[in-house]
Amino acid sequence: MEQHERRHGEFKVMGGKLVVADLSVVDGRLADVSVNGDFFLEPDEALEDINAALTGLAEDASPEQIAGAVRAGLSDDVVLFGFSPEAIATAVRRALARATTWDDHVWEVIPPTVRPTVENLALDEVLAREVGAGRRRPALRLWDWDEPSVVIGSFQSLRNEVDAEGARRHGISVVRRVSGGGAMFMEAGNCITYSLYLPQTLVDGLSFSESYPFLDQWVMQAFQEMGLEAFYVPLNDIATEHGKIGGAAQKRFAGGGMVHHVTMSYDIDAQKMTEVLRIGREKLSDKGHRSAKKRVDPLRRQTGMARADVVDKLMEVFTGRYAAVPGAVGEDELAAARELVGTKFGTQEWLTRVP
Repeated sequence: MEQHERRHGEFKVMGGKLVVADLSVVDGRLADVSVNGDFFLEPDEALEDINAALTGLAEDASPEQIAGAVRAGLSDDVVLFGFSPEAIATAVRRALARATTWDDHVWEVIPPTVRPTVENLALDEVLAREVGAGRRRPALRLWDWDEPSVVIGSFQSLRNEVDAEGARRHGISVVRRVSGGGAMFMEAGNCITYSLYLPQTLVDGLSFSESYPFLDQWVMQAFQEMGLEAFYVPLNDIATEHGKIGGAAQKRFAGGGMVHHVTMSYDIDAQKMTEVLRIGREKLSDKGHRSAKKRVDPLRRQTGMARADVVDKLMEVFTGRYAAVPGAVGEDELAAARELVGTKFGTQEWLTRVP
């Protein structure tokens, strides 16, 4: 009798349970499927229905197809506690090596180097595409810069977000990043920004809202070691009990790479920020604040640590958690980024693409 290699995949649901998928592949189809783990399921017999629903699926089935098959195979009275059809799909995809875990990759940590803000933005696209193409390892890169800037989201209106006269008065450059989300006010030393470059296989099967806290679990650990209890406020805000401290944004590129970047306030000049950014009343009221100043809750006050020490802590925790190795931006990558500044990020066409 022909023996088929057993495949094994695991997925730990954030705030939930471990889901394991053991299976074989025969003629391009899933066979001998066994879903198991420390989750809860009622009634017991539903586990057989889950395995039956997965058996026979094509090995290249999408996460949505796998989760849909599980959902269709269960009766309305079945209760899944601590996991979901989507979690099962991720475990199955990991067993098939179509989804990856942190441990499947060798990670680099690229320490901060002072660069023009627009060059930092271009590097985000270059490095994410290089990861997607398999030409470089996934990496964490800490930003640094010395000129004051406003970075607006990919889909924001320039005139609606930025007070042009205020920006000129304070000598602040305005640039547009490749990801969505809101505007960032970035003077040297007033915030902490990092970017993660990763293959999309790492977030395979996760919704956008799930991928944000998933990719920043290490940050929450770092904050905890700094004495802060941080958490995500959906979709993309990082906060503590004292208020918002940062926001995240993502961009997924054709070719399989993506960037996830976060900016956290350290010691922002709130008055200057309100003179440069047009922060609408509706947005403020939605956040439950009467003024923009109250939205700024700096890390300096909450941690009592120097900015450089916070950055060092972030790199230390990431390195320890994921066995990361030291990394650097390559000369070819830097040259590609500078070319991209000239053709995209540094152009008026890009800046004003949403006037």
